[in-house]
Amino acid sequence: MARTIRDQSLQQLGGRASVLARQRRDHDEIDRLMDRYRSGDAQDRERTLKEIVQLVFSHAFAEETVLWPAVRRSVPDGERLTARVEEEHQQINDLVADIERLPPGDPEREEKVERAFALITQDIRDEEDLLLPRLQDAMDAAGLRRLGSAWETVRRTAPTHPHPVVPRRPPGNALLGVPLSLYDRVRDALGGRAGRGGRTGTGT
Repeated sequence: MARTIRDQSLQQLGGRASVLARQRRDHDEIDRLMDRYRSGDAQDRERTLKEIVQLVFSHAFAEETVLWPAVRRSVPDGERLTARVEEEHQQINDLVADIERLPPGDPEREEKVERAFALITQDIRDEEDLLLPRLQDAMDAAGLRRLGSAWETVRRTAPTHPHPVVPRRPPGNALLGVPLSLYDRVRDALGGRAGRGGRTGTGT
């Protein structure tokens, strides 16, 4: 069985276009942003948190739409492994939905941010150490690159905020995710001023 993807070279991962390399790049950026949030002033923390939320949710939506179905098809215990990660995504989804409803500086909000960060870190470790190495064992480099291209296409057009109405698995997540993605991206462009239109939030 392949070791964690954290310690492997790009060549071992299947090249820069491989889904494994793309996942690790996003994970590195999420880690960097969480560190920046913890060390920033109040204004910078809010900007950084918005970046984290947008990246985490587009990344997770692409996983749930493209990557985890491939794991379930290719990996013998893929159902169990993806169910574990999907549960982590749901917990992150619920926490971030609460965070977005609370005002900056609220002690409860900060406590939920740290809980969300801890879950995101655990999710990254589970993916890099347990789930993605199993996919690496099951697919050749060309297959990993094809999957990476599909994953990136979905990620670039995915929702960027939590939406409790969106299921974790296809086809429901894709059907509901397309209109919500447009709503989220308009909201992001307006600096979060778009109407919320009900409960928000999908999951890493």
